[in-house]
Amino acid sequence: MAPTSEGGAEALLPDLPKGPLQAYRSRASFCWKELALFLEGEDVLRLKKTIFSTLENDPLFAHSHGEELCLEKCRELSFLRCLRLLELSFLSMEDMVASPLLVQTLIACLGMYDWSLGIKFLLHMLTFGSAIYSSGSKRHLKYLPKIFNMEIFGCFAVTELSHGSNAKAVRTTAHYDPTTEEFIIHTPDFEAAKFWVGNMGKTATHAVVFAQLYTPGGQCHGLHSFVVQIRDPKTLLPMPGVMVGDMGKKLGLNGVDSGFAMFHKVRIPRQDLLNRTGDVTPEGTYVTPFKDDKQRFGASLGTLSFGRVAIVGMSIVNLKLAVSIALRFSATRCQFGPTDGEEVPVLEYQMQQWRLLPYLAAIYALDHFSKSLFLDLAELQQGLAGTDHSARQAELGREIHALASAGKPLASWTAQRGIQECREACGGHGYLAVNRLGDLRNDNDPNCTYEGDNNVLLQQTSSYLLSLLARHVQGGARIESPLRTVDFLEAYPDILGRRFTCPSVDGCLDSAVPLAAYEWLVCYLLRESHQKLTQEKRSGSNDFEARNNSQVYYCRPLALAFLELTVVRRFHEYTHQPHVPPGLRAVLGRLSALYALWSLSQHTALLYQGGYFSGERAGKMIQNAILDLCSKLKDDAVALVDVIAPPDFVLDSPIGRADGELYKNLWTAVLLESKVLERPPWWLEFSSRKHRMGSLKSKL
Repeated sequence: MAPTSEGGAEALLPDLPKGPLQAYRSRASFCWKELALFLEGEDVLRLKKTIFSTLENDPLFAHSHGEELCLEKCRELSFLRCLRLLELSFLSMEDMVASPLLVQTLIACLGMYDWSLGIKFLLHMLTFGSAIYSSGSKRHLKYLPKIFNMEIFGCFAVTELSHGSNAKAVRTTAHYDPTTEEFIIHTPDFEAAKFWVGNMGKTATHAVVFAQLYTPGGQCHGLHSFVVQIRDPKTLLPMPGVMVGDMGKKLGLNGVDSGFAMFHKVRIPRQDLLNRTGDVTPEGTYVTPFKDDKQRFGASLGTLSFGRVAIVGMSIVNLKLAVSIALRFSATRCQFGPTDGEEVPVLEYQMQQWRLLPYLAAIYALDHFSKSLFLDLAELQQGLAGTDHSARQAELGREIHALASAGKPLASWTAQRGIQECREACGGHGYLAVNRLGDLRNDNDPNCTYEGDNNVLLQQTSSYLLSLLARHVQGGARIESPLRTVDFLEAYPDILGRRFTCPSVDGCLDSAVPLAAYEWLVCYLLRESHQKLTQEKRSGSNDFEARNNSQVYYCRPLALAFLELTVVRRFHEYTHQPHVPPGLRAVLGRLSALYALWSLSQHTALLYQGGYFSGERAGKMIQNAILDLCSKLKDDAVALVDVIAPPDFVLDSPIGRADGELYKNLWTAVLLESKVLERPPWWLEFSSRKHRMGSLKSKL
């Protein structure tokens, strides 16, 4: 979004407090307010300011520093805060439909404050609500006002105790009874219990339940979704035939009540089948607007992608917070120096730059990808809502499914590694809970697992790419897609003939160079994966065995490289567009190049193995270009953090505060945590025992 007025930036982005960080801010090559306005636009910045100021000024959202809340209190507080958010109504239903990026902004702001709250709100309003909106029809619109005014509270139930990633194999059933025009939702045994369902543990009254749909005569039509009431909204007691409960304490996110449920022949009206892709007539006939099951499944994949697309954004939020803390710390933490009497900020050290600045670049690149993918998904859902059942719509669903299936692993793993690097880069101070890096690490960790195990999800993306190649090889079909992410593969044979030809390090400082290398890498891995699968099948392996034996060094890196290429391409095109203000072009170009080269450098062995690189010069050139870009971005790092960091109340880290008063803020926080003027509650018991031991010794 382009800036609309300079005055808007001043009003929406107040000056940051003066302090030790001013030394770096004064050396920045760009205006951080101009960049924030260019990247986000006034509408997003205004919403952010409203949310952050509301949270800070409402006593219900006050931080409970030094107080360890019990599990029940965590659940209660998170639910009360969620209710308060719904009362505040930052966005109307019309706003959400008209401006999808405002929805993503709202979730990101809540997650920056506390992901237990952000996820609880997201599951109810968006995952549950979006499933009804995009998978249902006009007859289901009655649920949307009830979601907004809290008449009902929702959850999204796919996973079962014995099935997670393999969603097709879930065993909950929905048999249609034409005599009563009802579906009978049933759990055949405890292994088919719905499991790991957020909000289900204590608070959800309704669930979108995925089950195998059976029509009279016993024919199964595959996985479909249904709206099922699981609790009475007035009493929160389970409905007849429903056993529902809480799963207990987790490693993190304990404000989210993850739960389980079993259904014993629970009857629901026929109309509560979410029927966008398939329906059942009152007489029991199954009908679908799609020509074949593949088209229907392709269209439904896009709607199932919402959770994975959301997790991409959630992971980036976690990385934003961690990198903001670590870089502000690094710019004010002074250690060693050229002389005994002089200490320099650790950010001046090349090692610290190399450890942290690529993750800063990753934030900007992945954040742009996350927003663009969110808009792509919104386009798909609007098409479904408009009853678009075209072949293009089904293909768009498949493409978004492939992007989301690799986007979640890339984003969550990047955040996982980045948060740990930030924790270590802050030394011992990073290990203090009050500085929040430990909570960020724990709260990000499930992003690698839920909505599909990362390594399993990558198989979805590689299978998509291999299917395109197979159609091309066997029938001469063009390799193309609605979002054009695979169109470059049409030149597959020519790209494989290319070699690295950059003449100097300076030539590598544009993301066009790694972009070309990535195109070759994806083509190479696609060819190798295809040949490996073919070889496995010729040697007698069945399809399952062939795919299983082709993942580790073939299909897995193929999926990751393809998604990295997509991120690099989208950010390269964004940062090199004519509308980029002149004062921002250099810093955005460096961020684009650094992310692209740093990501590419993790595939150096493959680039040599396949012959794209030859001799030691190519590898060293990439390394030197990364270090050169880190050096060039070092003075911009604090200003780049100012663009992405929330206010101090939300960031909630003494070593990451905007004033940069590192030691003053940390000392104050530790004194508050330790309550030094209070005698610890265990002291009286200790003194009493010590006295008794002394008496016993004297008697002996």
